[in-house]
Amino acid sequence: MSTGLLLFMLAGGLVGLAVFALVYAFTPAQPDLSDAVARIERKRTTPPGAGATTSQESASRTVRVGNWAGKTLPPNLWVRTPERELALLRISHDRFYGEKLVFASLGLAIPPVLTMLFSLLGLRLPFTIPVIASLALAAVLFFIPNYNTIDDARRARTEFRHALVAYIDLVALERAAGAGPRQAMEAAAEVGNSWVFKRLAEDLARSRWSGVPPWDSLRALADELGLAELNDFADIMRLSGEQSTSVYANLRARADAMRSAILGEQLAEANATGERMTIPGSLLGVVFMGLLVAPAVLQMLTRT
Repeated sequence: MSTGLLLFMLAGGLVGLAVFALVYAFTPAQPDLSDAVARIERKRTTPPGAGATTSQESASRTVRVGNWAGKTLPPNLWVRTPERELALLRISHDRFYGEKLVFASLGLAIPPVLTMLFSLLGLRLPFTIPVIASLALAAVLFFIPNYNTIDDARRARTEFRHALVAYIDLVALERAAGAGPRQAMEAAAEVGNSWVFKRLAEDLARSRWSGVPPWDSLRALADELGLAELNDFADIMRLSGEQSTSVYANLRARADAMRSAILGEQLAEANATGERMTIPGSLLGVVFMGLLVAPAVLQMLTRT
């Protein structure tokens, strides 16, 4: 079989695969209403980037690989495990370790596969190039789960802050209506259906059954997840519970301060995005000026 025929067959196969993928992607499917409602509810009650339930995780291959790796491989191999981010997203260590090994395995496999493809096309590469490329790509992809976890946790903390502002306002209204500190906190947590309110409700219920004051439980949660705003709220409620002081004004002031800080951050982010949007226009202007000047420059060079 000639090289031209092999290339023709390979190109035809790739084109056919691309056409099949496009047809499959754009073909409308008949949605299942109950499944769609379940997915929407799961999305509302789960932090961004969080995994599936415990029963689903235990059955996945990635978690099993991570479980084996966590027990077998040395702890220093993982370099740094983002404990707070994993706790915030409720991602198990087994799943995290499994994803790191899966990404590293992909990094090891991609260069040899490309080398085999190049060899079929008649391009021979030295043996050292795919080996070095495999090790380098595996090292880079090994840290992709760290980046994904940190980025998802950053977005989850932002969502937590937004929901915490509403929660503080609700607690202030409950306190103004005459409810006690714990009753106000628990009643306000039962109002919302988002994952933030459910997380607060779970922690408050755990503190009730364990006999721990709710503000101490929230302080522990804030330290575990790295949420400074929740720590400040717990301090305000501790003053309300231990000294029986009125904290309505303090809670409203804290909510207004958080709201102003969030608005300032959003404005700064919008300004930064607007500045970045001017870069393509500036580059386009430079290219246009280059096209205008290029003929004159070429004429000068040809005359000399």
